Amino acid sequence: MSSPIRRLIAVIPLVLLPLGTVAACGGEGVTTDCSIEACTVTFDRGVEANVSILGVKVELVGVQGDSVTLRIAGQQITLPVDGWQEVEGFGVQIQSITQEQVVVRISQGGEG
Repeated sequence: MSSPIRRLIAVIPLVLLPLGTVAACGGEGVTTDCSIEACTVTFDRGVEANVSILGVKVELVGVQGDSVTLRIAGQQITLPVDGWQEVEGFGVQIQSITQEQVVVRISQGGEG
């Protein structure tokens, strides 16, 4: 193998490493699906669920009817399904609520 190709193969994992850190840290009762701009977080209901994504901690505080209360970067908000709000420069949208789960989309730059 030629030297430039070896260097390229050695550099690729280092280039991709930051993308892995964007992906998120899921906890018990939480699953995430992240891109560079946004994460979809699925919280299981009935457990103390929180996750660190896009550099902030997101916690499911509670669900009442069709509204969800979240704590994002220390700020508590309550949103209905399909509701959207900007919090600390992040766009937060409640995508769905079921008996088992709550699905939230969080995007960088306050995009809805």
